[in-house]
Amino acid sequence: MNILYLGQSGKASTSYHRAKALERIGHTVTIANPYEILDDLGNLISKIHYKTGYRFLQKKVQKWINTSIPQNDIDIVWVNSGELFGLKNIQLLKTKFKKPILLYNNDDPTGGRDGNRFNMLLTAIPEYDMCVVMRELNVAEYYKKGAKKVIRVFMSYDEIEHAPLPESSIEEKFKSEVSFIGTNIPGDNRDKFLLTLIEKGIPISIWGARWERSQYWQQLKPFFRGNSLKGKDYIAAIQGSKICLGLLSKGNRDLHTTRTFEIPFVGSLFCAERTSEHADLFKENEEAVFWTNAVECAEKCQNLLNNEELINKISENGRTKITQTNRGNEDVVRHILKSIN
Repeated sequence: MNILYLGQSGKASTSYHRAKALERIGHTVTIANPYEILDDLGNLISKIHYKTGYRFLQKKVQKWINTSIPQNDIDIVWVNSGELFGLKNIQLLKTKFKKPILLYNNDDPTGGRDGNRFNMLLTAIPEYDMCVVMRELNVAEYYKKGAKKVIRVFMSYDEIEHAPLPESSIEEKFKSEVSFIGTNIPGDNRDKFLLTLIEKGIPISIWGARWERSQYWQQLKPFFRGNSLKGKDYIAAIQGSKICLGLLSKGNRDLHTTRTFEIPFVGSLFCAERTSEHADLFKENEEAVFWTNAVECAEKCQNLLNNEELINKISENGRTKITQTNRGNEDVVRHILKSIN
């Protein structure tokens, strides 16, 4: 199958990982990156478009569709994220290619966390031949917006990009006892959560963006190891940590995230909030460790750090579980393509 893939093309992006997974299972994939439109506008203007839901970017998107997308013979158009494409531009893609158009979005466009960001996408939902969502509650919400067909899948790890590194290649700077790798998101109280762990004596290591904006920055700063990680550095920090925390975005209505699968696959112990989806995915205390609040998390981490044999056993069991239950990109994209018919 020849697939026109419209999404981020940066090699560290999960969008690019999915495109390469489509290639690995035998398809020909042409990637065209609509976000290059924003690259030409600069950071400030891009932020304005984000805040206004890309409403005033639509003419530039139309021009990009007409001038920058390769004119290859294709069988399907895969739109990843879709925030830049309003109703008229999805109609233009339909007219131009006369092929099914699929939307894959692993955010929560109908949840409202990101303000106006997905306004244009929401107008275009009725024009997609199939929409792929990550949350069960998104299914009914998309149908309410006029979707023709909606399927729900889980997020996933990538079989190649998240493969464990040779142990000898893990630098000392990426080794830790307990780690959290992620952004400080206002409203999610991640900073307060990690501060509680610190106050309970947990040797936490923090990587990610916007932590300096926290009201608790002075207390968190000694435990901050660096900004956002990509590529092999990201793998090394997970693999080099005995325990990796999985914190959810409440605004995104998460019951699982990509970390749910990436952390066990890389080979660390996945320690996350106890949710219905996490409980369905893993046997608690055998394949992953769960908690309800920061105090319970601290207790779980302290007990685990006193039993390295148990850490290794749970880590191994967690990795076995997700590799045996088809949680990688290749299985997920294969399922998506079968579902569009």
